[in-house]
Amino acid sequence: MGDSRSAEYRVGIISDTHGLLRPEAVAALQGSDLIIHAGDIGHEGVLAALSEIAPVFAVRGNNDHGDWAEKIPEARLVQAGEKLLFVLHDLKKLEQAPGGDSWAAVIAGHSHRPLVQERQGVLFINPGSAGPRRFRLPVSVACLAIREGTLHCKIIEIVPSRD
Repeated sequence: MGDSRSAEYRVGIISDTHGLLRPEAVAALQGSDLIIHAGDIGHEGVLAALSEIAPVFAVRGNNDHGDWAEKIPEARLVQAGEKLLFVLHDLKKLEQAPGGDSWAAVIAGHSHRPLVQERQGVLFINPGSAGPRRFRLPVSVACLAIREGTLHCKIIEIVPSRD
């Protein structure tokens, strides 16, 4: 009962690894109660390594191909504590407008651009890309904390030891 973490549920969010799971990303996701990979995984070994930290819920990205990827859904609902999160790879493929009464957050990747933005009571999260650096975009993951029924999300820019 005295554990301060009991009041907080932590969701590690990663996307666009494209087969590269950086040690800095692994370190940033430590302590997560669950991990969401928002697609463009690149290799099933990425999911296996993440599952050593916490249970992993992934969606298939437009660059995920092969037998291993076919088993992964293109979109899914994830229960995180008392909140329901909708996950897909490309936000442009979101078919229904979410309302705060259905999903607490929509999580997507694809653009490689980190984003945390509230729209009509729903938190939209893009952790950015944790894989190979693209252009001048940051290499990042996100941490979503659910405390006392509210969502708190921060982007964590990871500094790669090598590119």
